[in-house]
Amino acid sequence: MNIKILIAEDEEITSRHLSYALKNAGHTVTCVNNGLDAWELLQKEDIDILIADIKMPKMDGITLLAKVKEANPDIDVIIITGFGSIESAVNAMKQGATDYITKPFNIDELNVKIEKILEKKRLEKENLALRISLNSPLLHSEKTETIGGLPFVARSRAMKRVIEIINSIANSDCNVLITGESGVGKGLVAKLIHNTGLRKDKSFMGLNCATFTEELLASELFGHERGSFTGAVASKKGLLEIADSGTLFMDEIAEMSPNLQAKLLKAIEDREFFRVGGTKPVRVDVRIIAATNQNINTIVSDGKFREDLYYRLNVMDIHIPPLRERREDLGALVRYFLFHYAKKENRKVTGFTKEAMALLTSYMFPGNVRELENIIERAVILEKTDRIQPENLPQSIKLFHVEAIDPNRIKTINEINRDYAEKVLEVVGGNKSKASELLGISRTSLWRVLKGE
Repeated sequence: MNIKILIAEDEEITSRHLSYALKNAGHTVTCVNNGLDAWELLQKEDIDILIADIKMPKMDGITLLAKVKEANPDIDVIIITGFGSIESAVNAMKQGATDYITKPFNIDELNVKIEKILEKKRLEKENLALRISLNSPLLHSEKTETIGGLPFVARSRAMKRVIEIINSIANSDCNVLITGESGVGKGLVAKLIHNTGLRKDKSFMGLNCATFTEELLASELFGHERGSFTGAVASKKGLLEIADSGTLFMDEIAEMSPNLQAKLLKAIEDREFFRVGGTKPVRVDVRIIAATNQNINTIVSDGKFREDLYYRLNVMDIHIPPLRERREDLGALVRYFLFHYAKKENRKVTGFTKEAMALLTSYMFPGNVRELENIIERAVILEKTDRIQPENLPQSIKLFHVEAIDPNRIKTINEINRDYAEKVLEVVGGNKSKASELLGISRTSLWRVLKGE
């Protein structure tokens, strides 16, 4: 996922170092050396993430943060601070900063923080992907239900079943395990479960276990004490502690190491844990909603995931089928995204040509709803007429075709997805990051698709 990052830093060496690292990660980076120039640029260009030093000429980082948050709260801000100025960084976070890094900083740690922000944005997109605006004139004929204050597409029998399960556990406080491929809407379903449950007035926190190394995941989950590992310059609460009395959504739970699985199991059973490097137990009361895009039964059988933890999490299971298996939902989602992005981009695009719609409806959507959204957003931006033309759909769709079925060699869905992913990789010259972006899936998911899983 390519994003636009603005670096506001008056130390040239630091600015160049940050810019080089972030550009290597595939992001678009702009650098300025003072807060005032940053503020002026932010008013002209769309920026996803601002990385700003606290101490800068013309306008300091805290003042810049306040102006940014007032003008555009959707911009994530990472504050740069010196080793001895942690208190200033903490105050900045109280004022709306997303995170902070300390000088001298660790590039790997910064990349993890950026990935956390990206995952949050992906979840927001995924949530949007399954919400239907009740005020949308394009959708007045669509049947929708509202759950936890959120409209929800449920034309297919499979999604109606998901709604039934969510409603049936509204008065329960059980842990839930959500399964399904990347991009199907697991994050939204987790939020709906929380919004309709007994803890709806409490906090809802999300964590993607695949984003972190084992050490950083332990810190994110359990928190840490100052000095417990390199870079732990201050004590920090973990998400289990922050979500106390609320809900913690743990996505990609199968990526968790055996060591952390054991610690999580103990925390669930005892309702207490120790921060990394800590000696005092922390008592919590948290509902866990976990999710995975892997075949959880297989990895439990293979000994890659603890069976006892699986049963603790899988008190109630919800499976969200891929979009290719619930084609009845496709039309409503297509119309919603078309309306949403036409309005956002101020384009008078009202539909698709017959040829373009035929390409969409015959496509398998390996990236599911998230990929569908990306396809339509791109098409609306490129389209110059009032109807989406085939040439404004991505090359990946045009490459796709349904092969004649050979009764002696029927391919599985995994084999079809693998073949298709290989074709996309070929088109982008083997660039896995670009292929993942086109498919609307993570690099980890792409790796699994290529393995035929």
